[in-house]
Amino acid sequence: MRYLALFPVLAIVLSGCALFRQEAADARPGPVTGPSEAQPATEIAPAVATTVLGARAVSAAALDRTTPEEKAAALSARATGGERQLGRVVVALGPPAEQGLWLSTALVKEVTQGRITTADGKSIAVELRPGTGAALLSLAAYQALGLPLTSLPEVTIFAL
Repeated sequence: MRYLALFPVLAIVLSGCALFRQEAADARPGPVTGPSEAQPATEIAPAVATTVLGARAVSAAALDRTTPEEKAAALSARATGGERQLGRVVVALGPPAEQGLWLSTALVKEVTQGRITTADGKSIAVELRPGTGAALLSLAAYQALGLPLTSLPEVTIFAL
C-alpha cells in the first residue's frame, strides 16, 4: 500500500525533469542564416567632441619651484672622501608636488644627504629619503640632470 502512494509523487517529479530537458534543447543555437561574406559597415559613428589636453595641462617647469641657484649648487657638488656607495638603481619620476632635490629609495633607513651619478657621468647632490619599492627621483633632480621625464635611468647612489 505504501508503494501505491509513491507512484503519483514519482510521476510528478519525473514529469518536471522533462520540462528541464525541453528548455535545454531550446537553448541550443540553431542554424545561422544571412550572408556568407562579410558586409561593409553602413553606419558612421557620430562625431565626438574633445578638448585639447594643453588647455588644462601644466608644464613641468611650472611645477618645479627649485631655483636655478639651488640646482647649480647641487650639480657642482663633488665626491668627498667619506662617501660610501649604496648601489645602483633604476629611478622613476617621483610625485611632482614634492619639491626639492631628493631620491626615495629602500637603500636608506633614514633621511640623509647623498649624491647620485648617472650612466653618462652627471652627478647631483640630493636628499636621500627612505622608501619602499621602486626608487623615485624628484622632478627638480630630473630637470637638473637633463633627463627626459619619461625615461627610467639607472643611477649610482652614494651616501655621505
